[in-house]
Amino acid sequence: MTAQTFSLIVGGVGLNAIAQLLLKAGVRPLGVLRLEWASACAVAFQWPIAAGLACYTVSVVLWIVALSRMDVSVAYPMLSLGYVVNALAAWWLFDEALGSARIGGIALILVGVYLLARS
Repeated sequence: MTAQTFSLIVGGVGLNAIAQLLLKAGVRPLGVLRLEWASACAVAFQWPIAAGLACYTVSVVLWIVALSRMDVSVAYPMLSLGYVVNALAAWWLFDEALGSARIGGIALILVGVYLLARS
């Protein structure tokens, strides 16, 4: 895998992770949502939701370019880096728990991604 292709993967994964964090930030002030029209309207007017969807759009473009350059069987598992980024960012930004089991899982993901990137 070239450095440019790896950058596309990391950029796509990073934007995807940022999108998740923005979506979470957008729904936090709304509380628990229900699948109804009023909730949909409330979500639609949250700027972090719009920003998160924009990040998703750009991440998909980067992902498509990356897939044109490498095997999907190697690229797709790289998405698991998003779990690592989101777990750490959610702990930092939203005070979500980051116990020993999660830290162990993060370590396993990083080892797996490293092995895949070398293949």
